[in-house]
Amino acid sequence: MAEARIARIESLDHEGRGVTHVDGKTVFVDGALAGETVEYASYRRKPSYELAQTVQIIEASSQRVQPRCRWFGTCGGCSMQHLDAPGQAAAKQRVLEDALWHLARLRAESLFPAIHGTPWGYRHRARISARLVPKKGGVLVGFHERRSSYVADMTSCEVLPPHVSALLSRLRGLIADMSRPDRLPQIEVAVGDATTALVLRHLEPLTDADFGLLHEFAGEHSIDWWLQPAGPDSVAPLDGASAERLWYALPEYGIRMDFRPTEFTQVNFGINRMLVRRAMRLLDPQPGERIADMFCGLGNFTLPIANLGAHAVGVEGSRALTLRAEQNARANDLAHRTEFRVANLFETTPETLGALGSFDKMLIDPPREGAAELVKSLGEDAPSRIVYVSCSPATLARDAAILVHEKGYRLRGAGIANMFPQTSHVESIAQFER
Repeated sequence: MAEARIARIESLDHEGRGVTHVDGKTVFVDGALAGETVEYASYRRKPSYELAQTVQIIEASSQRVQPRCRWFGTCGGCSMQHLDAPGQAAAKQRVLEDALWHLARLRAESLFPAIHGTPWGYRHRARISARLVPKKGGVLVGFHERRSSYVADMTSCEVLPPHVSALLSRLRGLIADMSRPDRLPQIEVAVGDATTALVLRHLEPLTDADFGLLHEFAGEHSIDWWLQPAGPDSVAPLDGASAERLWYALPEYGIRMDFRPTEFTQVNFGINRMLVRRAMRLLDPQPGERIADMFCGLGNFTLPIANLGAHAVGVEGSRALTLRAEQNARANDLAHRTEFRVANLFETTPETLGALGSFDKMLIDPPREGAAELVKSLGEDAPSRIVYVSCSPATLARDAAILVHEKGYRLRGAGIANMFPQTSHVESIAQFER
């Protein structure tokens, strides 16, 4: 690193780094908070900016807290544990507002209160790496180190549910005892309301002894093993009887959502319930309305829309997820008020959108790439109201600019949902009306 310097931090960026300006350069400082005076050392220098690490806090922010995780700063999974919960929500709200203004020249007519819940033990989905490293004593199980492909030497994780966190050290022993610990690179975690599934990626066939170890581990720790010998389509349960045991509930709507461990669900079930509730309040589905749920996945928003009396049309690019959504609709006695279509919404045209029929309202919940082609394709018969759930402020802002400046909508309101506490990830929701 370069020689240490002192600066006052002006703000936080979208990755939770402190931002200051020194000698005409923007300096991004890991571990620093807005309003602090810090000593920092740069580890990467470019003509217009520098990346730096905090060396010493000279004047601390009143929002600074002691990080709860002993691997904070080493593990790359969290970047904001040193900022208190209200500060995290406020920082993410500013990221959303800045994106809307700087990228779209828009300000929401109202700002929704932040959706937030428990800050620890919330992460129901995770992808954990495993690596045989003899120089470090054997098998390591954890997340990648910060700015590195190395696996952090972890025995617990504060954002995983406690029972999953407790498995990390036990998984190290299990993998070390298997026939090819160097060929077991990844374990995917999926926690449902009733059970926990672990998907073991293995690059070599397992032996009978390996199967015995997995069965013993499953029985001892009350988890279900799934195996992935090749691509995502190869995933199958170790015990066929466990194939349909994963589910989560939306109690407010009397809905149970079944899913496989590799199918997309939100990582934070508590925040998801509140996000669904807010989406339904903003969308306000009414009997007789025809409402589209674009990028519907397994029906997380589609089924609540139908439960409230509207006819819901779920559109999704994955045929497997569409089939799952149909199954969930039937299982929840909502098949008569739902229909599902398979379509690549990233390639939407006015013609393909028109083929779906007209809609009174629309919910859009895209991946990080956003929904630019979809919103560009809206015509004169476009829905009167759109609720947009986003995991990327930048693509939300881009699409909001199209909706407001080109399609005649108003941005009635926007706000964040702290789906990933302790991280810089920003989930948000916005309401548009014509």
